[in-house]
Amino acid sequence: MGKRKRLSEPGAQNTLLPQKKHYRQRAHANPFSDHSLDYPASPQELDWNEHYPAFMGTGKTPEFADIGCGFGGLLISLAPLFPETLMLGMEIRVQVSQYVQDRIAALRTTSATPSSLAPSPYQNVSIVRANAMKFLPNFFPKHSLTALFFLFPDPHFKSRKHKARIISPTLLAEYAYVLRPGGIIYTITDVRDLHEWMKSHLEAFPLFESVSEDTLREQGLGQILDAVYTSTEEGKKVERNGGDKWLACFKRIEPTRNVVTS
Repeated sequence: MGKRKRLSEPGAQNTLLPQKKHYRQRAHANPFSDHSLDYPASPQELDWNEHYPAFMGTGKTPEFADIGCGFGGLLISLAPLFPETLMLGMEIRVQVSQYVQDRIAALRTTSATPSSLAPSPYQNVSIVRANAMKFLPNFFPKHSLTALFFLFPDPHFKSRKHKARIISPTLLAEYAYVLRPGGIIYTITDVRDLHEWMKSHLEAFPLFESVSEDTLREQGLGQILDAVYTSTEEGKKVERNGGDKWLACFKRIEPTRNVVTS
């Protein structure tokens, strides 16, 4: 009989992790369709302990949200780098969201260190199947997030489908609501037209101001930017094909108020 692998061995982790080939799904889903979704009436009805049991009793809620998280590459990359920060992925596709859920469960098991008092890696990351275009405020209270990620979103090339793009004036109002002042929106795409669209709409919105990549790196956010560029399946595909990536980041600001003097 062959020798059984221990969880600490690399080969054992590979056999426990879910395989994408078992989670086939179309590349995109229509955000305007009536998907069968469960969502809370308000953020106060959510029990985050179910998503982050290792942080039970801390009162912590998610601070990073990856909208349309796909196969979870960003979340998995950032989780060990910010172990005290709760992160949530939102994905509308059934099979893809199930893959990420199974992936997180497997990583929590294979990365556990019983002798350590600290939570094992990946306890701070979770996912919900949700339509962020419709129900984002149902999950996050006002000013609760420090980072919102929109990585390689569906470009919806046809003009009549631009209303389905994840960045729009109406949706930006919701993003400003859940993002606290000083929080950052990260966008990246390999489609130049979509990059210009997202950038122009964010520039026109009064509660966001552009912040350069150099500035963010000077502020110690280089690890996040590196993950934004390289951690997702889409980002890796662009690299393999020798394509361009267009990054645009914006900071949530407080509105300027005109002071009337007599």
